[in-house]
Amino acid sequence: MAEALKGIINIGKDTEAKLKQAGINSFDELKSLGSKQAFLRLQAYDAGACLSLLYGLEGAIEGVKWSSLSPAKKQDLKEFITAVKKR
Repeated sequence: MAEALKGIINIGKDTEAKLKQAGINSFDELKSLGSKQAFLRLQAYDAGACLSLLYGLEGAIEGVKWSSLSPAKKQDLKEFITAVKKR
């Protein structure tokens, strides 16, 4: 059985609802997609999707608070956001 999103670190009610709206219904689906692809899906439903959300998704996948992501991971995610917003 796929692990639910509820109770996963960094995934509150609001983020859970947005993920489900984007067709991501379990932690396994989130992990399989990865934070970047999940973020791209979320952008279609949430024009305000931001770097903090992306950090939260990555932290959820890694099982850590988003603030504990490595500086290198944070930089990679910042670069991704910059590239996505230029499209």
